[in-house]
Amino acid sequence: MEQLQELFRRLLALTDVTYIRYLHNRIDWSARMIGIVGARGVGKTTLLLQHIKLHLSTENTLFVNADDLYFAEHRLFDLASDFYKSGGKHLFIDEIHKYTDWAKELKMIYDYYPDFQVVFTGSSILDIYKGNADLSRRALSYYLPGLSFREYLALAKGIHLSAFTLEEIVAHRVEFPTSERPLALFRDYLSQGYYPFFREPGYDIRLRNVVNLTVESDITSYAHLNAASTKKIKQLLYIIAQSVPFKPNFSKIAQMIDLHRNQVVDFLFYLEKAGVIAQLRNDTGGIRQLGKVEKVYLDNTNLAFALSADKPNTGNLRETFFLSQMKVNHEVIASDKTDFRVDKYTFEVGGRGKGQKQIENVPDSYIIKDDIEYGHGNIIPLWQFGFNY
Repeated sequence: MEQLQELFRRLLALTDVTYIRYLHNRIDWSARMIGIVGARGVGKTTLLLQHIKLHLSTENTLFVNADDLYFAEHRLFDLASDFYKSGGKHLFIDEIHKYTDWAKELKMIYDYYPDFQVVFTGSSILDIYKGNADLSRRALSYYLPGLSFREYLALAKGIHLSAFTLEEIVAHRVEFPTSERPLALFRDYLSQGYYPFFREPGYDIRLRNVVNLTVESDITSYAHLNAASTKKIKQLLYIIAQSVPFKPNFSKIAQMIDLHRNQVVDFLFYLEKAGVIAQLRNDTGGIRQLGKVEKVYLDNTNLAFALSADKPNTGNLRETFFLSQMKVNHEVIASDKTDFRVDKYTFEVGGRGKGQKQIENVPDSYIIKDDIEYGHGNIIPLWQFGFNY
């Protein structure tokens, strides 16, 4: 345990607390067991270390990575027990899905040590959701997405602005410094701003590596897939990256990559839960019902730049951005008249020249325009939807 303590304190010393993600203030840190889930690379590890550095004592706190060699010969439950007996109060476990029987041992820790806190992260939301069947009554679960446009501005440019509700956005209450021009900053965000490691060199290469690890490790282990199936998922992802947004024809896709139709549905489900794609559904069915998916997108615009063979289609980027930002706090569904419906509102997304014809006689409808700084009436700049969280 001494080596784990040493590694923890070294990481803590290197942790920057200049900027804290929005989710930190939404978490009930008094809960006995907390799970923070999300796609790879969105900053879950940093969030834990920042919380420890700002709010806890290293004397009774321990941070470990579940992939550490220590666990090749030691059980997680035994570590928690020994740490508790030595005065420990808070155990933080990163990448819990990499530890075999993690859900079972977390249950044991929770049940046997009622005055001991456990906080864990999982890079693969697939494994976390799979384990929550056992932990649902014990753990509070939170989802951390990638950076919003608002968060990117704070982290990259030092421009600290408030978040706005959807109601405030459509009412034109988003405020932006008059000394700054949002559109140039927005273009940067679309290509390299969703993942907090955007400041590191080789962003596109790092991002493709994240996707490869998600498919080859997270999805494969969750679904118990063989190498041939993993290759098929990569082929499916390539088709999506070159075609999004598109209304999926499951039978045609299955024929293209030599799969059963139902396998295509399963693979899309895995990719969505892993944070690689987003599926836009209508309001008539559940997540895995056939025929309910209207369009398939990549999860965020950065993936479109990293995975597309050519420059991504502008219309695709606009719709992908809107969906990626709004689905964090809202249920976004397909509209039979416009691009999206969110709560009581309907939205049609387009460029500067987008007209009103498509939303005539549609109540609570809005035109979202790219390439404009300010809105008026029912016209809203696209970039402003990046202030929703």
